Amino acid sequence: MLKIGVLGAGHLGKIHIRCIKEIEKYELVGFHDPDPATSAKVAEEFGITPYESVEALINDVDVVDIVTPTIAHFSCASIALKNSRHVFIEKPIVTTPQEARDLIKIAREANVKVQVGHVERFNPAFLTAQPYLKQPMFIETHRLALFNPRGTDVPVILDLMIHDIDIVLSVVKSNIRKISASGVAIVSDTPDIANARLEFDNGCVANLTASRISMKNMRKSRFFQRDAYIAVDFLTKEFEIVRISDADNTNPDPFAMTLDMGPGKGQKVVSFEKPEVLPINAIKTELESFASSILDDTIPPVTIEDGYMALEVAHSIIEKLNL
Repeated sequence: MLKIGVLGAGHLGKIHIRCIKEIEKYELVGFHDPDPATSAKVAEEFGITPYESVEALINDVDVVDIVTPTIAHFSCASIALKNSRHVFIEKPIVTTPQEARDLIKIAREANVKVQVGHVERFNPAFLTAQPYLKQPMFIETHRLALFNPRGTDVPVILDLMIHDIDIVLSVVKSNIRKISASGVAIVSDTPDIANARLEFDNGCVANLTASRISMKNMRKSRFFQRDAYIAVDFLTKEFEIVRISDADNTNPDPFAMTLDMGPGKGQKVVSFEKPEVLPINAIKTELESFASSILDDTIPPVTIEDGYMALEVAHSIIEKLNL
């Protein structure tokens, strides 16, 4: 069993604490939050030990779960890694690509495991869809949210779009050739709505849109590949596949849609599938996966390098917006 401590007990930190208490591979030793009122409230609610300092908690655990505001990620992770502790760190990994590069160096010297909390990788709809994703060549994502003051201290790219940046990078195994972007600040000092176009060396194009001033919530990604279209709804946790195949005139499907491709080109059949998505707790699953990577000495599902790449692309998009 791994002894684990949580740094940060805000909204997301409490969710982590609740999930960790349900994971048999962990022993929750305690937590630290710099706000005395929050610390007292969380200690009473969950019946766990509050620590007075980051260093004191790190000293008593094997694993550190960092759920602090992003600005504190680098300092907390650096202390933990320099004490040879395994680190789970929420997204975005740190505030700047340079901090991420420095953290990678520290982690390699420490020779411990690090996983970044890009939780959409563990969304059950995406997990179920992954085996069907075969080199998509056009990807379109929409991540729209109702306005919430929390998070408006950073551009919408770091607040929302970074989720989809990581998903796209995990699916497209190619280097980015070109980035284009546009965005508008409407209610805050940084863009509240933005669009980015990523062009990859293999020809794939990803068009990403994020907004935190929408009239409705939406988290959808569409993947277009040879003979198939796959739609993943990260919000409703559903996905569907639209396939195009050659028509079987000897045994036609009476419910299928048939397309006449023109003189001498035969017919194509359009079929629709909606595979079952089994419900899971994505945050609990990602924390469990990190425990397994430590105990089994395997590579974490979302590595520190993955977190760095997503952050670097996000900052490249921000630069294109002339911020």
